[in-house]
Amino acid sequence: MDRVLGVLVALPPVLVLTLVFVLPALEASTFLGLLFPGELAVLVGGVLAQEGRLPLWAVMVAALAGAVLGDQTGYLVGRRFGRRLLARAPRRFVRAGEVRRALDLLRRRGAAVVVFGRWVTALRVLVPGLAGMTGVPHRTFTVANLTGGSFWAVAVSLLGYLAGASYRVLEHRLGLGGEVVLAVVVVVVLVRVWRGRQATRRDRAG
Repeated sequence: MDRVLGVLVALPPVLVLTLVFVLPALEASTFLGLLFPGELAVLVGGVLAQEGRLPLWAVMVAALAGAVLGDQTGYLVGRRFGRRLLARAPRRFVRAGEVRRALDLLRRRGAAVVVFGRWVTALRVLVPGLAGMTGVPHRTFTVANLTGGSFWAVAVSLLGYLAGASYRVLEHRLGLGGEVVLAVVVVVVLVRVWRGRQATRRDRAG
C-alpha cells in the first residue's frame, strides 16, 4: 500500500486530478473498488492540495463528479444486467454473503444505505448495482447518490489535506523527511479500512 501511495504522490498533479475522477468513477461501474479503493487517489489529491500543487476545490469537485457518475452508471448497469453480472462475477471478488447483506440493508434502509454505504468499501461497490437490480426508484437513488457522494468527496479530500498539513507541522517542528506524508496517509487509509471491516462485522452479527 505504501508503494502505491508513493507512486501516486510522485505523479504530475494533473494526472493525480484525473485519477481522483477516474478511480471513484470505476469503483461501482466496473467493480474496480473491490481491488483498488478510489479513495486512495482522493486522499493523495488532498495531500497535493495542501502542498499547493492542486486547488482543494478541484480535488473535491473531481472526486464528487467521479463518485456520482460511477454510481449512476452502476445503478443503470444493475437495473439492466445486474443478475447476469452477479452470476458470472468471480466469487473471490463478489462474495455471496456481502451481496446478501447489501440486499438486506437496501430492503430495510433504502436510500440511507446509498448515502452511508459509501463509507464501507464493499457496500460502496455493490450497492449502486443492487439498487438498480432491486428496483429502487431512479430519482430516490440519484438524490441519495448526490448526498452521499458530496459528503464523501469533501470529507476524504479534507482527510488528505489534513494529513498533508500534519506532515508539514511535524516536518517544521521535528525536521522529519518528506516520506512522513506517506506514513500519515497510510495511517488514515488503514483506519478507514479497519472501520469498514468493523462495520461489516456488525452487519454480520446483526
